[in-house]
Amino acid sequence: MNKVELLAPAKNKKNAIAAIEYGCDALYIAAENFGARQNAGNSIEDIREIVEYAHKFNVKVHVTINTILDDNEIIRAKKLIQNLYDTGIDAIIIQDMGILKAAIEHEIPPIPIHISTQCDNRLLEKIMFFDNMGVSRIILARELSVEQIKEICKNTKTEIETFIHGALCVSYSGQCYMSSANGGRSANRGECAQSCRKKYSLLDENHNIIAKDLYLLSLKDFNASKHLQNLIKAGVKSFKIEGRLKEENYVKNTVAFYRQEIDKYAQKTSSGKIFYDFIPDVNKSFNRGFTDYFLEKRQNCYNFNSPKSLGEELGKINKIGKDFFEIKAKINPQDGLCYYIKGELCGCLVNKVEGDKVFPNKMDKLTCGTVIYRNFDAKFEKQLSLSKTKRRIAAKFVYNEKVLHAIDEDENEVAMEVLQNETPKNKQKMEENFINQLKKAGDSDFYITNVEILDEIPFLPISEINNLRRAILDKLMEERLNNYEHDIQQPIKYVEYPIKNLNYKANIHNHEAKSFYENCGCENIEMSYELTKPRNAELMRTKHCLKYAFNMCKSPKKLFLKDEKGKIYPLIFDCKNCEMIITG
Repeated sequence: MNKVELLAPAKNKKNAIAAIEYGCDALYIAAENFGARQNAGNSIEDIREIVEYAHKFNVKVHVTINTILDDNEIIRAKKLIQNLYDTGIDAIIIQDMGILKAAIEHEIPPIPIHISTQCDNRLLEKIMFFDNMGVSRIILARELSVEQIKEICKNTKTEIETFIHGALCVSYSGQCYMSSANGGRSANRGECAQSCRKKYSLLDENHNIIAKDLYLLSLKDFNASKHLQNLIKAGVKSFKIEGRLKEENYVKNTVAFYRQEIDKYAQKTSSGKIFYDFIPDVNKSFNRGFTDYFLEKRQNCYNFNSPKSLGEELGKINKIGKDFFEIKAKINPQDGLCYYIKGELCGCLVNKVEGDKVFPNKMDKLTCGTVIYRNFDAKFEKQLSLSKTKRRIAAKFVYNEKVLHAIDEDENEVAMEVLQNETPKNKQKMEENFINQLKKAGDSDFYITNVEILDEIPFLPISEINNLRRAILDKLMEERLNNYEHDIQQPIKYVEYPIKNLNYKANIHNHEAKSFYENCGCENIEMSYELTKPRNAELMRTKHCLKYAFNMCKSPKKLFLKDEKGKIYPLIFDCKNCEMIITG
């Protein structure tokens, strides 16, 4: 079986530990600055502690530095990368080409560089550019099909990472300027105001309203679980869960779910066995309904009614009472339910349940036939909060010639001499006690698979056996950490960029990045949208198309979006590539 990586999000140390315990092979987290999720920063000291915990299990830690940087920030970013390197992290995820220039010119340590999806990695020629440079990994755009991903993997040597779960940006990543245009909050600088989750109306050229006050740019959440086997066969090396702003229970559930799914088709790249005490179900965590987007064929990937979590569909109301409704579903007190009333998402809290009768805290004009969703499963959330799921590393003991050896699943080995010489009165009982006490791994990070006795055991009180076990397992963990192998970024070189003339969409925000592109053969170079504010610019380019959604592909009408403040956005349709462009 192939080895592939499950990559989990973490907004803080607590979530990082959860991601590790519940089955990730690697996690990604932000430092104090320069991450694309501005509210998810972490101190160097916290990252150092996360690294030490992760490396116990051969789990890797990737740090996001995936915003575009100004001339002062690029200097600070270089210092940050050095500090991160000193903590022992395994890779940095970058968007700004000024950092690549620093790597080429040996201004930062040889830490593996992963090219962020924010670099708009959807065209083979661009991906081959990064591949030829020699970066360690390229993170693909989410809009690609399995066949496109297969073609990319076939034509590149670099590791390929793809998203498999979580929220979707409606725009190609790195190509959204709507938030910056409307409020000065740049998505490329970690300040996205989520313009895509707001209400719009769709108008034609005669101001006729085609759709009014709907969330026309809001997509469902991504779920690629049905495509894992094909993606593994295509050559993907890392599968990424989105969600650095999500809470701990979300991380536990989604990581456990994808760990178990991936294990059906591939081996994990980390160590240890996860002892679960619950059955994961991604339908029970935050989701806007699921889509597999464009992995196989175009589908209904949008949810125009709400950008909020729907959760799991429970069924339809079959009877209405004065203060209750009846539904064939297992519902518990304190569950959060939601439903649509005249197109608006409404919700209630369950006060009590009697058989099929559900007594909510409000009825909200509910009728028979209303579809009920559960977006907060109180029982499941409590189970996650109290879960004692634990990852442990397999180890065995071998006793021979007065020396106890401890060997783990990765062939790390340590030994401790047993100095006692007193002969036990009952040799068989002594051996039984010795084996039984060694098998009790306690609160350590190990579980014991076997104890092999090749020599007579001297008399040892149970307390001394326990002390011996604790001491040798501590020594074994120290050996594991000492033997942890860091990947090194191989030398990166300048190569010719496939486009000579670059406009604002190249996201060049500092002079180091501009110099990088000049060294790659580019000539006419425009600085970033944030610096130039070009008129009539593309604010978004997206595979989600409103003409397609409203069955208007053959219509010659010009269409416009209108936001809640009355601002009009002309729409352009590139039907050859099945793309919609929002201009402003």
